[in-house]
Amino acid sequence: QVLLVESGGGLVQAGGSLRLSCAASGSIVSISTMGWYRQAPGKQRELVARITRDESTNYADSVKGRFTISRDNAKNTVYLQMNSLKLEDTAVYYCNAETIRLRVYWGQGTQVTVSS
Repeated sequence: QVLLVESGGGLVQAGGSLRLSCAASGSIVSISTMGWYRQAPGKQRELVARITRDESTNYADSVKGRFTISRDNAKNTVYLQMNSLKLEDTAVYYCNAETIRLRVYWGQGTQVTVSS
């Protein structure tokens, strides 16, 4: 089992920045890829960014150049630095972890609200 706990969400004005953190505990040695997804009201959950254990990354086109995902394997934590936030970035952001046996775990979600 893997437990994921997110933090760092909140209310920010358009153009501002936030950093999300996700701390993993439990069977952390089995974690391969970690990522962030988001779900806006009335929309499907979508990938924001993913990072592998060797720190290869990929991003949704909508956040490229504005968001940066990173991970600290020593702290079992993944981060999402969000800059130049836009109204359309408003969503609940979920941390995700995939294990080497392809099991998937989710955090409880953290709200990010971007205001004009």
